[in-house]
Amino acid sequence: MANKLKIINDPVFGFLSIPNELIFDVLQHPYVQRLNRIRQLGLSYLVYPGAMHSRFGHSLGAMHLMQEAITALRLKGVEITDEEATAAMIAILLHDIGHGPFSHVLEHTLVDGVTHEDISLLMMERINEDLAKSRNEKGPLDMAIAIFKNEYHKHFLHQLISSQLDVDRMDYLCRDSFFTGVQEGRVASERLLKMLDVRNDRLVVQVKGIYSVEKFLVARRLMYWQVYLHKTSVAAEQQLIQILSRAKELAQGSDNSQLFCSPALHYFLYNHITFADFAVHSEALDRYALLDDNDVLCAIKAWISSGDKVLSALSESFINRRLFRGELLSEPLTDAQKQALNREYAEALHISEEDARYFWSEHISTSNTYSEKADSIDILYNDGTVRDIAEASEILDLAALTRKPTKRYLFKYRLDPLEMYK
Repeated sequence: MANKLKIINDPVFGFLSIPNELIFDVLQHPYVQRLNRIRQLGLSYLVYPGAMHSRFGHSLGAMHLMQEAITALRLKGVEITDEEATAAMIAILLHDIGHGPFSHVLEHTLVDGVTHEDISLLMMERINEDLAKSRNEKGPLDMAIAIFKNEYHKHFLHQLISSQLDVDRMDYLCRDSFFTGVQEGRVASERLLKMLDVRNDRLVVQVKGIYSVEKFLVARRLMYWQVYLHKTSVAAEQQLIQILSRAKELAQGSDNSQLFCSPALHYFLYNHITFADFAVHSEALDRYALLDDNDVLCAIKAWISSGDKVLSALSESFINRRLFRGELLSEPLTDAQKQALNREYAEALHISEEDARYFWSEHISTSNTYSEKADSIDILYNDGTVRDIAEASEILDLAALTRKPTKRYLFKYRLDPLEMYK
């Protein structure tokens, strides 16, 4: 066991400790190690070249912050057993385990009606079964899964994993800010954690930490529009969705086109996979666990030589970063405008108007900084009263804080190679 008490050097938070054997065994599971091969920010590296960090690093960082949060709460007299602490750390370690390559792209293309949250839970249950066998221990992750699903009797532990002020968000804001170089996303995670307390089984923040909460919310809004929903990143994602959608259409077409791809990607291209396949058949989950960024990028490079003009053109422009060009729209496209776009690309590329639909995309980007309907961020005053941050803040405007700004885009394939420099 002593050999499993590792220390990991993290570029954001410094030295992180693996406190016990169970957490080490979870980290060693192939499903968790797969996160090393999936970028945390998907295609954002096309805008911010430093954004090459993995979901594995994010999971480790979130686990570290969970450990710090538990230490801070214990110092305030909140009762958290060692078993509960380990379970909460495992729950946050595995919270992103179901993510596929390039964030949500697979949810729109290769699988039908399956979210990464669905797959995360299925993977956690599988890891629980595997560890039960290897450790000869019944349900070693039962408590972690209960906390993750908000079925454990201490609700505040779930809030640390999933709420509007959770350790997941604290880590990704700090980590993504560090690797992109966007300093606006840096938040005072250490101070926020030290200001946490629990009242009536809910997380609260001591009033002296209110400014750190305000900074956290502002940082989140800025990071969404500056990084996560950056127009070029979204354009690249929309183009990738079109590429995979076309590949799947060819794979499942009547001519049974044989596309170059890894066995894992082949499984999802050539089969109609739904949630039932994941829930009933172990093959779907095992195949998914072998799917990562490398499968998709390797296939797209090969598809440049595809005999299909649509797949070839989209793949070539994607690999060479001649990405879709984005235009802001004031209102939705009309049917006449959509037909005109199809005619434009059909004539320019000598393809059918039906195939031309892959060369443009209409998309809405939206972000939500704070929601009154979700778990609120509660501020604890010295007299014991508790108020929602939207009411307590003297800086943040309630209407602006809860508003969901949206941007509607038209993303178009660049017909002129010189447009790549614009």
